[in-house]
Amino acid sequence: MKVTSHMNFDRKIDWQGRSRSTWESMESAFGVSPADGIPMWIADMDFEPAPFLLDKVRDLADKGHFGYFTGVDSYRRAVAWWLSTRHGWEIDPDWVVVTAGLGNGIAMTLHALTEPGDEVIMFSPVYHEFRMKVKRAGRVPREFPLVRSETNYELDFDSYERMLSGRERVVLFSSPHNPGGRIWTEAELAGLAAFCERHDLILISDEIHHDIIFPGQRHTITPLAAPKLSNRLITMTSASKVFNLAGMRTGNVIIEDADMRARLSGFMDSINLQPNLCGIKVCEAAFSPEGAEWVDQLCPYIAGNARFFEDAVARIPGVTATHMQATYLAWLDFSGTGMEMEEVRQRVYGTAKLCPTPGIDLGPGGETCLRFNLGAPRSVIEEAASRLADAFSDLQ
Repeated sequence: MKVTSHMNFDRKIDWQGRSRSTWESMESAFGVSPADGIPMWIADMDFEPAPFLLDKVRDLADKGHFGYFTGVDSYRRAVAWWLSTRHGWEIDPDWVVVTAGLGNGIAMTLHALTEPGDEVIMFSPVYHEFRMKVKRAGRVPREFPLVRSETNYELDFDSYERMLSGRERVVLFSSPHNPGGRIWTEAELAGLAAFCERHDLILISDEIHHDIIFPGQRHTITPLAAPKLSNRLITMTSASKVFNLAGMRTGNVIIEDADMRARLSGFMDSINLQPNLCGIKVCEAAFSPEGAEWVDQLCPYIAGNARFFEDAVARIPGVTATHMQATYLAWLDFSGTGMEMEEVRQRVYGTAKLCPTPGIDLGPGGETCLRFNLGAPRSVIEEAASRLADAFSDLQ
C-alpha cells in the first residue's frame, strides 16, 4: 500500500489507556478483552490524527487561552467554503447553526420544531441513535422498511404512502446510508423531496458521512437535488467522521429557511447552549485546503479496505455484504448461513473476538446482520477478515 507524505494510514496505534470508547468499553459491551479483540463497532476510525490538526491543538495550548472566545463567524465561513468547494453547494454562512455535534443537532431540532407525540419517519435499518434520539425527545419513531436489493437497499415510496398515519411531522434521513454505505441518486432524493412536500413533512438530512465517498462515486448533497424544498429542509454536516473529531462535539445544522432557523437558534439560546473553543478552532482547521488533501488521501484507502473485506466475506458461504459506495461501515447479512443469530454472535464475538455493532440495534431489517467498522489500518482489516473466515470455516 502506498503511503502518502502526509499520512500513514497503515500505522497501528495502541489506543488502550487513552479514554477511547471504542477500545475501553469493548469488554463491558461485548465481553471481549481489548488485549486480543478487535473493536469494529463505534463509528470512530483507528488512524492517527491528521498532523495539521495536531498542530492546531498544540497552537491552542501554546496560546494558553481557554476562556470566552471569538471566531464562530470565521468557522461558519469555513463550513461554507467547504460545502462550495467539495460539494458545489453555495450557502450563506449565516445559515449555519453550530451545535454540540450532530447527535445534539438532531435532538435540538426535534425539540425546537416538533411537539411531544409527533411522529418521525426513518428508513430502517438505519443508524441506531436515530430511534433513540427521537424517543428521548418524547417523539414517536416510525420505522419504514428499506427494500433489500441485490447489492444494497432501495426506497419504496408506494409502500410508504400506505403506512402514513397522518401524525408524522419529520423525516430523519441518512445520506449516505448508514449502515448500507449506499449513495442515494439524485432521482431518489428528488422522490424523497416530493414525498415530504406531499405530506407536509420536514426533511432532516444527516450527511455526516458525505465526505467519505469512494473513488468513481458521486454524492449529491440533498439541497442540490431538492432546490424547491428549502422551506422544509435541514441539512446536517460535521467534521467528526471524516477527520475523527467526534470528541470535539461540533456540528453544523444548515437551514436556509429563516423561520425554522430562528426557532432552532431560539431554543438553543433558551438552554444556553453554545459552541466550544477547541471544537470551533480544530474543525475550522479541518475545513481547509489541508483538510481537502486529507480527505483525498483517506477515501481511496477506505475504499481499498472495503473492497478487500467484501471480497473476503464473499468466500464465506451464506454471508453477504452490501456493496459499499461510501462511509467506512460494512453491513454483513448472515441469514444465508441458516444459523440462529445467537450462534452467529458466538462465532463472531466469542471465537473470532471481533466486536461489530449488532444489526438488531439498527431496527427492522437488521435482525440477521452485523455492522463492521473498516476505518482502521489494512493489516487490522486483513486480520479481522481472516478471523471471520476461520470462525465459519466449517461452512466452506
